Amino acid sequence: MTKLSSATPRRVVFQYFVPVHVEVEDGLVCAVTVIDETPVENPTFVEGHADYLDDAVKVTDDGQPWPSWEFGY
Repeated sequence: MTKLSSATPRRVVFQYFVPVHVEVEDGLVCAVTVIDETPVENPTFVEGHADYLDDAVKVTDDGQPWPSWEFGY
């Protein structure tokens, strides 16, 4: 196992279910909006440092602006 230095960023990837708003027009999906106000519940670890999962979920739910999370209405 590789020992991490203090300079190595802690990284974790997780997933969880969120509600989405789906618009279908004439049989084609024309828009999908992730409703991003949903709190993280029951996250599933995917990869990275599993021991960082709890801290990562807290950061995700703290209301900070995430440019890649500009979904919502």
